[in-house]
Amino acid sequence: MKRGREILTFGRYLRRRFGTRVAKVPLGLSGFTCPNIDGTVARGGCTFCLNESFSPNLGSNSEKFYLKLSEEENPILHRQLEELDRQIEETSRHFAADYGIESYLAYFQSFTNTYAPLSTLERLYERALEHKGVLGLSIGTRSDCISDETIEYLVQLSKEYEIWVEFGIQSVFDETLEKINRGHDAASVEDAIYRAKRAGLNVCGHLIFGLPGESEEMMLETASKAYEWGIDSVKYHPLYVVKNTLLANDLRRGRFEAIELEEYLSVLTKALKMKPEHISVQRVCAGIDNDTLLAPKWCALKKSEIMAIIRKRLQQEDLIY
Repeated sequence: MKRGREILTFGRYLRRRFGTRVAKVPLGLSGFTCPNIDGTVARGGCTFCLNESFSPNLGSNSEKFYLKLSEEENPILHRQLEELDRQIEETSRHFAADYGIESYLAYFQSFTNTYAPLSTLERLYERALEHKGVLGLSIGTRSDCISDETIEYLVQLSKEYEIWVEFGIQSVFDETLEKINRGHDAASVEDAIYRAKRAGLNVCGHLIFGLPGESEEMMLETASKAYEWGIDSVKYHPLYVVKNTLLANDLRRGRFEAIELEEYLSVLTKALKMKPEHISVQRVCAGIDNDTLLAPKWCALKKSEIMAIIRKRLQQEDLIY
């Protein structure tokens, strides 16, 4: 019986790498922000961005002090270290008790996690690596927020630990990036990925399907370029709209239509079939299960439900996820 081509998921990659199941522990720390929010490159953030919706461990106690690359002092470092310890300990206990997983990557997820003085990054990253079972780091950031000095430091860590840098690519079309108020162009992302790869780091790229004004051909061009740039792993996201964002205003005024499920399944399937086999896949969908979601409604489906739909579609194309 024909089995089909198995997609290299990130879970499969990590199991092969370490011989055991490895989970990512998401971290959201007070004090981190984004230059697209604080006015350094823009204000208001990306039009779709409400960071709390992507930050399950951040909670509601974030500080009013925000870090920048130019900051010399960090008055809340002690608080950040406490938050980091608590989040790793609580989440790792959950993974161990519920899934029997005892090996982890500390995932610096919320906001821009290299947008701080290197001295702060060193304390936080090394503190995470001290925790039992933590095999490495995955660090979410923007292309315009990672210095050569930080890359060099991460390379040194990578000699002993599994180190990943995750860049938000979103789109390779500058007109799209301008529409969503991204604050940088596609050349910035290409340069950052090349710098990280030349140094020897593992790179994950985030792609968003359904951005304003983009056709399926444009979405697939973004995927193709990301693969060409040399990423090692990829996350695919549908664009969904939550309350209290600039994109929510466009949706209400009829200036934006959210991507339909069938359209997303079509572009996702084609992007996966185009993907070189060595590039692992960390995510094939995203959603939110609370009343802040405005559109598309299918992003409110339970993860198990949407994954069943995606797997069925992929199986029709002889792809096993």
